[in-house]
Amino acid sequence: MTQLTDVRGEHLRAALSLASSGVPVLPLRAGKVPFGNCRHCANNACGGRPNMKAPGPCICPAPCHAWAAATTNLHVLTSPVWAAAWRHAAAVAYHPGGARVTVVDLDDAAAIAWARQNLPATRAVPTTRGEHWIYWGAMASSNAVRPGVDIKSTMAYARWLGPGTGAMTELPDAVRALAVREPSMVRPAPQAVAVPAGVGGRDCPHRTATYLERGITMAEQRITEARSTIHATVYRTFLAVLSAHGRCGCLTDAHVARLFTAAQAKGETARHCTDAWTNAYTALGL
Repeated sequence: MTQLTDVRGEHLRAALSLASSGVPVLPLRAGKVPFGNCRHCANNACGGRPNMKAPGPCICPAPCHAWAAATTNLHVLTSPVWAAAWRHAAAVAYHPGGARVTVVDLDDAAAIAWARQNLPATRAVPTTRGEHWIYWGAMASSNAVRPGVDIKSTMAYARWLGPGTGAMTELPDAVRALAVREPSMVRPAPQAVAVPAGVGGRDCPHRTATYLERGITMAEQRITEARSTIHATVYRTFLAVLSAHGRCGCLTDAHVARLFTAAQAKGETARHCTDAWTNAYTALGL
């Protein structure tokens, strides 16, 4: 019993340390799941916590509503009702989006191998079967973006498994693109796609041509180094480029030609390139 109490005391100490550094935390019960809503909040009767797209804030003092219960308030974390939860806690979780980070949850060795080939290196935290790769910047969460890969950021929680190793890098467009599904019902135009001039003709927010050149070069490399799922890789690469530069007017015919050339060198037809570009353009609402 003493050993169990010590472990649960460590959960609270870890939570308080994280909260003090600005990371919103919550307790998890056995099975790595949040504590259930109290009777006042059951079936969302209270209207839900803020940011849960439900009417009205919840002022419940208990650790209800899963990720939305995560807090940095030390008084809340040590309050009597939370103390009861900590006594039964099996782990500590945090809200990545609330800490302005994104967790790429790699569930197995195959997913880790894929990430090492396709994503920039960043801080890595070992998990039971795989790794969490953590990037600076928040985005929408999405499960099963590819085999063995989930994205946890806003409106999600992740287990705290330690600080990990390696320098944390900025959230790349390649990760953002993973969360956007290729639309299945879009019928692309049969003609070749013209290079977008940029919505509103705004200046590039990245300010330097060097940023764009590096982005195009990395996109070419991502396509060239793909060993499988070529069509999906081409689509996601086009999506990443357009999400970064499709609205600012900095893309030229030469840039798009380089991307199409790289894709065709991997076996894509000109029509497939056109389809992927059109679908990415449509998915982003450009």
